[in-house]
Amino acid sequence: MDRAVDSDAESESGASLRPPHDFSSNHPGIPPTDRSDPVLHNARFLDGLSSAGRYAVLQSAQRHTYRRNSVVVEQGDSADRLFLLRKGYARHFFITPEGRKVNLFCLVRGHIFGGACLLSDPAPFIVSTEVTTNSEVLVWERDTIRGFARRYPRLLENGLSIACDYLVWYLATHLSLVCHSARERLAHVLIGLSRGIGQSVPHGIGLEITNEQLANTANITPFTVSRLLSEWQRNGSIQKSRGKLVLCRPERLFRNDSGGRVPLGMNSACSGAYPDRVEMRRSLPSARGYLLTTKRFQQAHAEPRHRY
Repeated sequence: MDRAVDSDAESESGASLRPPHDFSSNHPGIPPTDRSDPVLHNARFLDGLSSAGRYAVLQSAQRHTYRRNSVVVEQGDSADRLFLLRKGYARHFFITPEGRKVNLFCLVRGHIFGGACLLSDPAPFIVSTEVTTNSEVLVWERDTIRGFARRYPRLLENGLSIACDYLVWYLATHLSLVCHSARERLAHVLIGLSRGIGQSVPHGIGLEITNEQLANTANITPFTVSRLLSEWQRNGSIQKSRGKLVLCRPERLFRNDSGGRVPLGMNSACSGAYPDRVEMRRSLPSARGYLLTTKRFQQAHAEPRHRY
């Protein structure tokens, strides 16, 4: 059942769910071909297929539209469908046993989710996925897309490549939690989100996100988020309003109120990890939009580090 978060009723303590009427329609038939749709043309999941293969796969898809903040799939449900995001933005999230919502990977146009349905044995969705704007997705039933995967093995190869990107993202996230200060984690979250789901606006890159969501993503407290955002607003790094943020000068995220560079918080146990992450990032350019640590910002603003 499709559910949605009522953005008007959302609070810092969590999101309330509105009735399940946010899935608006189901359009059978052939979606626009990739020749007329750059999103489909550049979708990694379809990369390497012949024109005939692309046409066959797209012809079998259903087009579904969802309103902003609709929950498309829920963790624990059977992974019986594969989705390709054609319009809008989405993100994965996880609900802990205590009921806490943890925001995870952000999705942009051309990304897929529900890839577990490609496995030979039935599996559940391990995370939930919601759309963050009014969105349109292409949907394949499990048996249908698995049939195409047998017919076109390149689909499975593309799926493995995408799964590798997820692994890289989670590795970078884990290292960030182990090695970085709260300031660094929040700064890298803002930089990563601006690249993934940010919109160009006057004075910078706009994000629609709450303090609670930033706290969950960076694994820090809402109080710390509020304190850092206030500091960054004073030094011109960001412009903040309720539920919205504009990233104006990302290089200033690593400076304090007086303009001095803030020493980064990587401890000595992790001092050798960063160069390896740079090499990892070079070897996996397809993941560059999702690594929370960027070589450019670290080189410009980090203190020199050495291996021990």
